Amino acid sequence: MTRRAVVTGASSGIGAATVRRLRSRGWEVVGVARRADRLAELERETGAVSFAADLTAEADTAALAQFLAESGPVHAVAHVAGGARGTDRVEDGDAADWRWMYDVNVLAVQQLTRALLPHLRSAAATDGHADLVFVTSTAAQAAYPGGGGYNAAKAAESMLVGALRLELNGEPLRVVEIAPGMVYTEEFTLNRVGGDRDRAAAVYEGVQNPLTAEDVADVIGYALEVPGHVNLDLVTMRPVAQSAQHLLARGPLVPRIR
Repeated sequence: MTRRAVVTGASSGIGAATVRRLRSRGWEVVGVARRADRLAELERETGAVSFAADLTAEADTAALAQFLAESGPVHAVAHVAGGARGTDRVEDGDAADWRWMYDVNVLAVQQLTRALLPHLRSAAATDGHADLVFVTSTAAQAAYPGGGGYNAAKAAESMLVGALRLELNGEPLRVVEIAPGMVYTEEFTLNRVGGDRDRAAAVYEGVQNPLTAEDVADVIGYALEVPGHVNLDLVTMRPVAQSAQHLLARGPLVPRIR
């Protein structure tokens, strides 16, 4: 049986890597993002179906749900879209940035989940189970200076995931949270610091092997492909150089031989 997944944030980073990972394993994939040109490139590369939408807009979400209803079953949704803006202290935070982070990391996720749950239930009734995977962040687990807005938004998303899992108890619907630590992607940190390439590069300077988008996509793919009775409630993943949110080694990783 060929399964079909919806992947948000598919125009770059973890979302695009997830589309590639699932397509390589034979999944049908609908990649969703705002940037139609990027989606078109990914469609040509992978054979995924692209759907351009701003998931903070209810009309776009409704249009996506209608397209999916008319084009086939939905066995999985991978909520990858999200983002951070700014590194200000709480006292200096820009309300517009905080509002944007809540919109894209929480409200859009709730809106799409509500719209697609009927599709997932229908697929589960026929095929045994269906899946919702949410990419949150270790920022949901531990606060750090300059991260207040992103901490708050991702913690809210994580609570949404936990509540949803409890609410769906008794249904064959798996709810998976994947919380990555430091991931190097082309755009995430660059967007967070307003396009300042020097500041963005400094975040990763000296860090040996930060996670890649492909690393996270591999975990998403694994979570979707384990037997249907197995649920990975929460996967926290970090590079070895990052032992905790606040503890990051810069420089080569070497054993302490005594």
